[in-house]
Amino acid sequence: MSVTSLLDLQVAPASISDAPAVISGVLAATRAFDGCLGVDVLIDTADPAHFVVVETWASLAHDDAYRAWRATPEGASALGSILAAAPTLTRFERAEV
Repeated sequence: MSVTSLLDLQVAPASISDAPAVISGVLAATRAFDGCLGVDVLIDTADPAHFVVVETWASLAHDDAYRAWRATPEGASALGSILAAAPTLTRFERAEV
């Protein structure tokens, strides 16, 4: 079953202008990772420093493998350099209602 992961990001005020390029660079590897079905980026209309990355994964196992890879030196990214706080990750499965 596919999984939708929401990564909530609060960008540091001094990095707002750099954020789109940094996030785009990080997401190139995300989109290429095995099991990634798609990625969208949303920007809060009331707060230009608030981004939400919406990732769709083929399975929870694919998402887990991606998160594990990001925790390695090979998977590390520049995302942390623009953030005001640690990102928050929430993962969802589709409800059959």
